Amino acid sequence: MGFKVLAINPGSTSTKLAIYEDETCIFKFSVRHDAEIIASFERIIDQYDFRKKAIMEALNESDIDITELDAVVGRGGMLKPIEGGTYEVNQAMIDYIKEAPRGEHASNLGCVIAKEIADSIGVPSFIVDPVAVDEMEDIARYTGMPEIKRDSLFHALNQKAVALKAARDLGKPYRELNLIVAHLGGGISVGVHRKGRVIDVNNALDGDGPMSPERSGSVPLGPLYKMVFSGKYTLKEIQRKNYGQGGLVAYLGTNDGYEIEKRIKAGDEEARFIFGVMCYQIAKEIGSGATVLKGHVDAIVLTGGLAYDKLAVSLIKDRVEFISKVLVYPGEDEMESLAEGALRVLRKEESAKEYR
Repeated sequence: MGFKVLAINPGSTSTKLAIYEDETCIFKFSVRHDAEIIASFERIIDQYDFRKKAIMEALNESDIDITELDAVVGRGGMLKPIEGGTYEVNQAMIDYIKEAPRGEHASNLGCVIAKEIADSIGVPSFIVDPVAVDEMEDIARYTGMPEIKRDSLFHALNQKAVALKAARDLGKPYRELNLIVAHLGGGISVGVHRKGRVIDVNNALDGDGPMSPERSGSVPLGPLYKMVFSGKYTLKEIQRKNYGQGGLVAYLGTNDGYEIEKRIKAGDEEARFIFGVMCYQIAKEIGSGATVLKGHVDAIVLTGGLAYDKLAVSLIKDRVEFISKVLVYPGEDEMESLAEGALRVLRKEESAKEYR
């Protein structure tokens, strides 16, 4: 008999559910939530009862017997900075999420719902590598402005999961490897993994690093602060230029990789050039990560939705494979990554960490 794990991943207007028996997914479902009802809640935590009821109804309608579960794992939210790994949900975590001092996000509900369901059947509840994972070295935090420090906010769940896959494929423990992992999605984060810790990474949420399909990435400060104080834009409009309306969207009017690929194949030279600019910046960020590791790089790992794009992979590899071999793991299966984190603890391959 294998271990059965329920994975829960709350999104803005849906909650993804999956049940794994060992590494095999035996049930997957997305519970859709009415956008108007979601908008009626003042805070994310206020959605808890509404979402949990919808989740339990979906499980019951699918004849899922939750008493057969060995654990429940939820997506980790905006917790205080913590090191990577699998954490057992405790009251300290719940209390922090309810206060939400680092911000409101749907993923904050993951640990709360997981613990409630797990407690009802007497099994453990976990979170795995939340966005708040922070293993950065102090030297990587500093900028040229003492008032501003760099934060570690990145695609930790997927980066850590594919780093472990790369380690298995390389035949070495993750904690013995130096890797540069580039998550290529709507946002792009490039993490420097040294001996099992992400010691440097761009803040993909806050205008740091390469441009992406919908984010501006780093831009020259001089023109930016002239724009900010020009009186032509509100703060919200500037934020949208950075996040949501930057990058490929700003230049090409879309963040859809398939549409851009079709345009390139049809001979759209602007699309080809701008897409190449993004890949150039990604490669440049990978190159800077190699300097952090003083050139001792066991592998460069490309992951995320854009890693399915052969042109993107080719353009990036062309610039960086002189540094080290390039491994490609397309896509981002958050549910699988959550389940694998719980399984490692259930199998005693690693110990669950305590949130304090």
